[in-house]
Amino acid sequence: MSWRNSAKAALHAAACVTVAPSVASFHVRARLLGADRAMTGSSQFWALVPGLPGQYLRRAFLSMAAARCGRDAVIEFGTLFSAAGVSIGDRAYIGPRCHIGLASIEADALLAAGVHVPSGAHTHGTSSVDTPMRDQPGAKHRVRIGSGAWIGSAAVVMADVGRDAVVGAGAVVTKPVPDRVVAGGVPAKVIKARGPHAASA
Repeated sequence: MSWRNSAKAALHAAACVTVAPSVASFHVRARLLGADRAMTGSSQFWALVPGLPGQYLRRAFLSMAAARCGRDAVIEFGTLFSAAGVSIGDRAYIGPRCHIGLASIEADALLAAGVHVPSGAHTHGTSSVDTPMRDQPGAKHRVRIGSGAWIGSAAVVMADVGRDAVVGAGAVVTKPVPDRVVAGGVPAKVIKARGPHAASA
């Protein structure tokens, strides 16, 4: 193991020790308030730590509180999580000021600044005009961001994005995006293919 890997391992261990009280608090609050509400509060706290220390602390907390967080994942300043079931793959990058709900962000996926991935398109019910929106039941749906995908700044992703796909900045994804394409617009549509078959797309 190189000195750099040794240093990273030591920093990760120190970060895990630092966040341990917060993880214990999370589990207590999860029993009392529900796991998602507990995750929201904890992620708001750790989102405020800037720079490299913040990256290590957020990763350490999520590795012990979320469904999964890869050791080499990077979660930048100001990013909030609202679902304890979130899964973040190895070497994934989540830029600053993102908001992530119930999502599986696979290995090597890149999310630029300000990306929103809510828990699907129906987190709030809308069928009744006689019931306040806050009282209408919604349905959470896990959104998958495929490995190697790149989501541009300020995009809103409410449906799955395929492997190695690119979603343009400001796009709103309401239907699944296939593997290895470029999609953009509101609502997002496939613009072209990527890779060997791009010329025929």
